[in-house]
Amino acid sequence: MSNIKQLLVQAEAAYYAADWSSLIQYLQQLILGTDSEDPEIVKNREYLLKLTLSMLETGDFQQRWEITKVLTHLGNIAIPPLIEILEDEDAEEELRWYAARTLGEFQHPEAIASIVELLKNDEDEELKAIAATALGQMGTVAIASLTELLLDENTRLLAVRSLCCIRQPETITPLLSVVQDPQAAIRAAAIEALSSFHDERVPPVLLKALDDTAATVRRAAVLGLGFRPDLHQALDLITRLQPKLYDFNLDVCCAAAVTLSRIGSDDAAKYLFDLLISPQTPTTLQLETIRALSWVETLSSLEYLQTALNQSTSETVWQEIITVLGRVQKPQLTKPAAEILLQILRCLSCGTLRERRAFPQDAPRTLTQHPATEIVSIKSAIALSLGQLGEMQAIEPLISLLGDSNASVRLHVIAALKNLNEEATHQQLQQLANNDAITPDLKQGIAIALAEW
Repeated sequence: MSNIKQLLVQAEAAYYAADWSSLIQYLQQLILGTDSEDPEIVKNREYLLKLTLSMLETGDFQQRWEITKVLTHLGNIAIPPLIEILEDEDAEEELRWYAARTLGEFQHPEAIASIVELLKNDEDEELKAIAATALGQMGTVAIASLTELLLDENTRLLAVRSLCCIRQPETITPLLSVVQDPQAAIRAAAIEALSSFHDERVPPVLLKALDDTAATVRRAAVLGLGFRPDLHQALDLITRLQPKLYDFNLDVCCAAAVTLSRIGSDDAAKYLFDLLISPQTPTTLQLETIRALSWVETLSSLEYLQTALNQSTSETVWQEIITVLGRVQKPQLTKPAAEILLQILRCLSCGTLRERRAFPQDAPRTLTQHPATEIVSIKSAIALSLGQLGEMQAIEPLISLLGDSNASVRLHVIAALKNLNEEATHQQLQQLANNDAITPDLKQGIAIALAEW
């Protein structure tokens, strides 16, 4: 008996024994294997479809998930029975869900028609959402059907969401037809989808949507313009987006901060700084603004973060600024970022924070000791960030921090030192361990560090 015939016999036996796991395995070998076009399999394809459908109808969630892969490989003969399941309102909801999902794998007119019909007439919103996603997965072949669904307000939102799944230029025209729809959800979905296309028709739509009455639409437009930093001068985007930093809706404000960071310029950084230090700015937006300033990646943006660090009285703000400084990756900015953090460390030993900024053209000025130096979590964050930046001038200040009485601070310092230069730092620690001039606390911290090494 050939291997194919043996598998067919085993599949049939598993079916009658209700051994679903074995049945799935045999069907996968037969239909997904390299011999799937064997004459014996082709001859028995209808029977294999029967076994596969029985598995779909009786299996659990995971088994159904596995068997749908087999159904799609059986070809178009699977479409009629799947349509029958989809149209059966008395069928189990999960079964109809799988039928819709599987039909979405077939780029076939009958499959499209059945899903469109369900979207028009079925009352099950969850099933309709799944069907809409399946239709979107069909790609460009479904665009004509989806465009027709835009004409009916009952199916328009689902049609827009389906079109959003088809990242092809052919969807631009139908999406543009609904950007002024009465439903805010439809406008927002269309704006979001259009934002992914570099088409001359899109930017004017996004600019107009900045003043939409719905916050979801304004947010979609703000984020969409962030994908077009190449147009920021031609469209004066920074000026257009700045008012959105003070929008009535916090989500829109946060989106504006992100978009300005993507544009990335000194003007954008200045607007973000003004927002950050405003007493009226809520903490959530302050944190988003701090992250945005770090993403701008200019010397001025680092300077603004340093100024905010010195002016703020919020421990949460200090923590976030220190954290983002450690994430600076631009080679020419890692040293200035490290210098800002090191200035805070220096005040631990000298009692003053001498703001010799990381920018040579700035005149130094003396400030009182920064209150952040008294907080364990802040000191740990400084150590972590200095380790991430990888600047070697941080070794000695970090070693000094080993004298801190808190175990968590010491462990963060040790991790940072290892990240900078493990071998060189270890040698320096060994030399200091025998130095009687250092304080007892620092000597103990060095001993702990050497033990951790």
